[in-house]
Amino acid sequence: MRYGVAWVGSALMEHEVFVPVEAQRLREVLGDPARVARAVPGLQHDAGAEPVTGRLKVRIGGSSITYRGSVRVSARDDGGYAVEGEASESRGDGTVRLSLRLTPRPADTGTTLVVTGTATADGRVKDLPQDAVTSAVTRLLTRFAENLAAATKEDTVPPESEDTAPPESPEQLAAGDFEPGATTDFETTPDAEDAPPPPPERGSGAAPDEPTGPPVPPGPSAEGGP
Repeated sequence: MRYGVAWVGSALMEHEVFVPVEAQRLREVLGDPARVARAVPGLQHDAGAEPVTGRLKVRIGGSSITYRGSVRVSARDDGGYAVEGEASESRGDGTVRLSLRLTPRPADTGTTLVVTGTATADGRVKDLPQDAVTSAVTRLLTRFAENLAAATKEDTVPPESEDTAPPESPEQLAAGDFEPGATTDFETTPDAEDAPPPPPERGSGAAPDEPTGPPVPPGPSAEGGP
């Protein structure tokens, strides 16, 4: 990855990732917000929100920062894609803003995804080593491109039987559903400030819980028999 200036503050970025899929297949995935969301490594989607909205914990060197925000991907007339995003720290006042362009370029046996644009960041990330921040951003973009390529195979899987449940929508995906795209650098584990999920509600007509003690052996019958 090449930067015009330091990433913390305002930066010009350029990064390239080769993936062994056709450019058109990659464009189809980029045009599907649900598959874009699943390609973000470690993203925990906010239920009921737009597909690429949620929480992402990024490990930078020996530290980790959790961001909450959203990203919007839109097609351009030149065959590329514009990426606009913003996020804020779940603890603290730091923010990150992205304005990127993704350009799939056909290459031998695959496609080179070219990422260019600008990024600004402040907050806790300013106190971290620049090389660690650069490495974390590089890994994030690389894994994202690789996951986009893997998503192109979703349409080529043979039809499943009628007994198999249909694929879940982004709103139904929990943190664990993103684990295949997560690494120790991009985690889905909850933060200490995250509230635990509420217990399941009991229906109004539900019977009270049965005693949990050991079973009582049957006594003698009314006729005195065993």
